[in-house]
Order: sequence, then structure tokens, then C-alpha cells
Amino acid sequence: MTRQLVIGLLVGAAIGAAGMRLAAQSGKVKGGFIVQRDAEIAKNEPGTHNGGGQTIGYSFFDKTPGMKFVFRKRALHPGAGVGHHEQREDEVYYVLSGKGVMTVDDTPVEMTPGTAVLTRPGSSHSLKQVGAEDLVVLISYEIK
Repeated sequence: MTRQLVIGLLVGAAIGAAGMRLAAQSGKVKGGFIVQRDAEIAKNEPGTHNGGGQTIGYSFFDKTPGMKFVFRKRALHPGAGVGHHEQREDEVYYVLSGKGVMTVDDTPVEMTPGTAVLTRPGSSHSLKQVGAEDLVVLISYEIK
């Protein structure tokens, strides 16, 4: 790296930092953003909570400091599931595609595209993919 380039980078950083201080003083600092795409974070994983089968998990922003909630997508391949477990916080499941059956407190709920289920602390649930197509769900819950 040339000396001129290094000086240019340092001057640019100093000007940017001064601009951020001025913006902060005026109350106009924006919070920023992070972009992640499925292909960057996809992981082949077994069904969670000993649910069996194979899934692809997408844990968005899981390495982001200060995140106060989990935001995931999970594609459950045919026969895969989320094992029966007790809920400790509010958790939302939303179906993007495919078909499944969620059992919440011994009550079966048909899971099809556009279905959202909120499980509350103290309830218990499991989820099983059914049919030929992957069951793709979004899952979100608060980090405690």
C-alpha cells in the first residue's frame, strides 16, 4: 500500500468520524443495517429438539452483537421435524411453503403457507413436515 493511499484512508476515516460526531450531536445518526442472504448462512442440520430427519437452517444475524431476538428460517425436508419441547418464551412460526402439522399442547394444527402460530411460555409443541415438498418456516423469538 502506498504512503499516499494510507494517508488518504486515514484522512477519510477522520472526516467520516467527525461527520458522525456532528450527526450524533444533531440527533441525525442512523442505526445502520446488515444484509444477509440464504446462500451465505445456510447450514445442513438435523431436525431440532431431536425431531429427526434433515433440515437446512438459516440463522440470520446470529453473530450480531446486541440482537434482542432470534430470526430464523428452516426448511424441513420430507419426514423431518422439530421435536416436542416446552416453550420458555413467546415464539412465532410462520409457514412460507410446504405442509406440516404442529402439535401445540396436544392439539394438532395444520401448517400451510400463510399460517402463523404463536407458542406461549409454558406451552409445549412439536412440528412435523408432511407431503412431498419441503416445509419452509420462519421462526422468531426473544433472547432472554
